[in-house]
Amino acid sequence: MSELKERIERLYPQLVEWRRTFHQYPELSFQEVNTSRQVAEILGRLGLEVRTGIGGNGVTGLLRGSVSGPTVALRADMDALPIQDEKECEYRSRVPGVMHACGHDAHMSMLLGAAVLLSEMKESVKGNILFLFQHAEELVPGGAAQMIREGVLDGVDVVYGIHLWTPLPSGVVGFREGVLMAAADSFELEITGRGGHGGLPHEAVDAVAIASHVVVNLQTIISRRLDPLQSGVITVGTIQGGQAFNVIAEKCRLTGTVRSFDPVVREQLVKQIEEVIGATCRMYGADYEFNYIWGYPPVVNDPGETRRVAKVARQIVDSTHVREMQPMMAAEDFAYYLQERKGTFCFVGAGNAELGVTYPHHHPRFDIDEQAMKVGVELLIRSALDYLGETSGSAL
Repeated sequence: MSELKERIERLYPQLVEWRRTFHQYPELSFQEVNTSRQVAEILGRLGLEVRTGIGGNGVTGLLRGSVSGPTVALRADMDALPIQDEKECEYRSRVPGVMHACGHDAHMSMLLGAAVLLSEMKESVKGNILFLFQHAEELVPGGAAQMIREGVLDGVDVVYGIHLWTPLPSGVVGFREGVLMAAADSFELEITGRGGHGGLPHEAVDAVAIASHVVVNLQTIISRRLDPLQSGVITVGTIQGGQAFNVIAEKCRLTGTVRSFDPVVREQLVKQIEEVIGATCRMYGADYEFNYIWGYPPVVNDPGETRRVAKVARQIVDSTHVREMQPMMAAEDFAYYLQERKGTFCFVGAGNAELGVTYPHHHPRFDIDEQAMKVGVELLIRSALDYLGETSGSAL
């Protein structure tokens, strides 16, 4: 076992304690007041240059190495989700209707662990490392864009992020050069017809029936108007209309999400969605109000930095456990950092069937194999040191 692995092993009980504390006291997006305070206190005790309130609840800690050089940013997200925790364990959420159902509690713990160990290795750091704790990843407009606007990337040369991922077995590292995750937009639609008696439909304009046609017609955009070699998703997630079984609804409200990888396709989809909605409503004599909300852009990893992290991962786990990922239609506001600086975003597996850790992200019984945090900590540390070592001429 390497010296670094031994240090991580000794720190592991603290990683678990941090993670379970965060898990028991989760805070929603833009409400991470106590979480950010706890993070700042730990960073302060390490002697780092701490900055708080960045873009809202964002926190950073800057470690200045033994010699001047470039700056690596390592990012973790802090917010939880509006989900009731249904797990039966001692560390289940104590906040009704709120839980860490995506692993952000562990992301914070891993980054704090990296901060502890890198602070102890300060003489080996040939440059600077910025520990970036971001609020509000789960909710548009997201914390990343807010922190960037307030200068969080000033002086930063490269940025790395890790997401624990239960669909991957614990300890597996997943990477991909180029596009990894999708752009994620949303829309709101209200259709206005003319209400009437359920037995006299010819005297009404049925908003629910029109909404049903809209849902079906929107899918023809993907099946008939989008190049089959391109990718896109249009999902109508909610339909709300009508108040009584024998009354034809005057209004019906729909909301949905739109996912894509390519900027041209993204623009094409929003144009065609409104065309389909407009044509369908006009055909049946209804009016409509349509609002399209631009969300996070796609996550596009820098090829060189992705190869670096994959190389480092093979030094940590068996090479068979370092795998190329397929692009996915999930989204992440880490994309904004990658629009500003080179870097990469990767996954570390945290699923474990033997422990019953098989539930997907955003599930009420979501949990992780906490052993995966060891891989995450080492990957953060070694990636940062590899970059700084290479740029200073003394790579690991």
